[in-house]
Amino acid sequence: MARKTVTFNKAGIEKLPVDKPVVYTIKTAEDKANYIGVAQRWRAQERLMEHLPNIPGAKVQIEQMSSIKEAREKEAKIIAKHQPPYNTQVK
Repeated sequence: MARKTVTFNKAGIEKLPVDKPVVYTIKTAEDKANYIGVAQRWRAQERLMEHLPNIPGAKVQIEQMSSIKEAREKEAKIIAKHQPPYNTQVK
C-alpha cells in the first residue's frame, strides 16, 4: 500500500491521505521511531494532531493498509521490532 512521509507539524499532517486505515510512525530528526500507532479510515489527521503536544518528532511516516485489522497486526510487529520510547502500556 501507499507510504508517505511529512513534517510532524499541522501543515504536514494536513497533507496526509485519510481514505484508508494507516499505521503511522512519529520519527526523530535522526530517523528513529518515537511512537507507532494506527488510525482508522478518515481519522489519521485527527489522531496525529492529538499527538503533537505530547510526542516529540521531526516527521511522521504513514503506510496505508486495506483494513484496520491489517493495520493493527503491522503495528504490533513494528513496535516489537523498534520498541519506541513513547509506546508504553499503562497497567
